[in-house]
Amino acid sequence: MSSYNVLGLMSGTSLDGLDMALCHIWQENGHWNYSIKHTKDVSYTDKMRERLKNAIYLSEKDHTQLHRDYGIWLGEQAKTFIKEIDGDVDFIASHGHTSHHRPHDGITFQLGDGQLLANTSGKKVVCDFRAKDVSLKGQGAPLVPIGDKLLFHEYDFCLNLGGISNISFDKNGERIAYDIGLANMPLNYITHKMGLGYDENGKLARYGKLDHDLLKKLNSLEYYQLPYPKSTGYEWFTSKIVPLIEASKISNEDLLHTFIHHNCEQIAFAVHKHQGKSKRKLLATGGGALNQFFMDTLREKLGPNIEVFIPSKTLIAYKEALVFALMGVLRLEGKTNVLRSVTGATSDSCSGEVFLPNLD
Repeated sequence: MSSYNVLGLMSGTSLDGLDMALCHIWQENGHWNYSIKHTKDVSYTDKMRERLKNAIYLSEKDHTQLHRDYGIWLGEQAKTFIKEIDGDVDFIASHGHTSHHRPHDGITFQLGDGQLLANTSGKKVVCDFRAKDVSLKGQGAPLVPIGDKLLFHEYDFCLNLGGISNISFDKNGERIAYDIGLANMPLNYITHKMGLGYDENGKLARYGKLDHDLLKKLNSLEYYQLPYPKSTGYEWFTSKIVPLIEASKISNEDLLHTFIHHNCEQIAFAVHKHQGKSKRKLLATGGGALNQFFMDTLREKLGPNIEVFIPSKTLIAYKEALVFALMGVLRLEGKTNVLRSVTGATSDSCSGEVFLPNLD
């Protein structure tokens, strides 16, 4: 029986901080199993958040420095966490923070130097999970569906609501997944403008009003007309969404309300397209699953034939860290961890770079 204790590190597009999850992952009778032993989230300082937020605009020299600094910072956070829990950790699996993602140009870059992370933490590191897929003409995203397939196969749809919304499901024996569009990224952008960390339970959004003009503009965005596989991220948000927010004359509450309706309409459209006639089960995770107004609106848009399951807060918050821990295990075992049916690559791949700590 294969068995590993893996520290998964995840930094998402919502820029709220670093998620760390110490996961026990094992294979028994051909099936992968997991338990999440310990978790911690570390908020970014304002300075670090701004550096990551503006990474796409940096010179090559400054971008390289941020890559190094962030790798050291990740290593420091991991080392502190391992010491706090007195944890037995076989290795670290790190997603890093995506600064550039233009797969059609063959470009993807995740900040967080793997060698410096390994040196600082004193642990073996598996990271850079996207680059190989992009080199195989894939989108390099989404990556989480391998975890949906191996760990959460009892659900018909797995929906993740991070900065971006993405979905995965089985179709004709193959896993299909893609980025639907927006989730928390515009909500966080608006609440940060208000001087708030986030809109707790969507209370502000709930009391806003729907702006039909903005909703029409959002729903007509070109990205939604593209066929899958497709992926998007912060660059799309800054170029297409931020200008709409900044040009709007409506209240922040109305903005929040309208974006949640838009998000849920696009999610419902994606689900209904692949639903079939029978009732289906949908697992919702990511920060958006903790937003009650988001979930109420989503259930309304999906209708009675889609049963929405919201798991424990631990799984909601740390599912992506768990899946990257699993991807690290698969990488070390030489098994497929990125699916061509999801990314559009020419083949499945065993992706990720491995770094051993230099303890001299």
